[in-house]
Amino acid sequence: MLILAFDTATDTATSALVADGVTLGERRTRPQSLLADVDVLLVAAGLAPPDLDAIVVGTGPGSFTGTRIGLAVARGLALSLDLPVAGVSTLDALAAAAPRAFPVVDARRGEVFVRGPLAVRPGELDMPPGSVCIGDGARRYRDVLVERGAEVPPDGSDLHVPRASLHASLAGAYGAADEVLPVYVRAPDAHAWVPA
Repeated sequence: MLILAFDTATDTATSALVADGVTLGERRTRPQSLLADVDVLLVAAGLAPPDLDAIVVGTGPGSFTGTRIGLAVARGLALSLDLPVAGVSTLDALAAAAPRAFPVVDARRGEVFVRGPLAVRPGELDMPPGSVCIGDGARRYRDVLVERGAEVPPDGSDLHVPRASLHASLAGAYGAADEVLPVYVRAPDAHAWVPA
């Protein structure tokens, strides 16, 4: 089975092409470059979009806009290529990267997203002893987390990125693209303008 997987919920987007559990290629860029990354992966593998069997997309939580980019691309590709889609939590993909991993995604507003999913202040996190905090929130709030007894890998560590190849291995049931829903945790900052 040839799977295209990607996650755009954080500032570093990842995409991967996985065939029967083997990663053919993986890229890291920004969410806005997702379609270009998909094209590069397919070309490098000598494949084309009709060769794909399924799509796995990161559902967040993370950046509202980034999460929407990933879901919109997944839905567009799934509809145009008649492919099934599975969603995987960005937090679950981060947690799968290492033993004792405690995923921490930057939620802005002085908060982080953690499993639950919840949005909490870094100083109020309830972490198991010996936790290895990973993710962009762990990098941003390193000092607070270390002070609370957590280990945080160096900023350049691969552990801080929700790797798309892990999404492919975590995917459960596949279905229609519109059945894959985002995990926002809280309402977006933007509001519709209604004339008075």
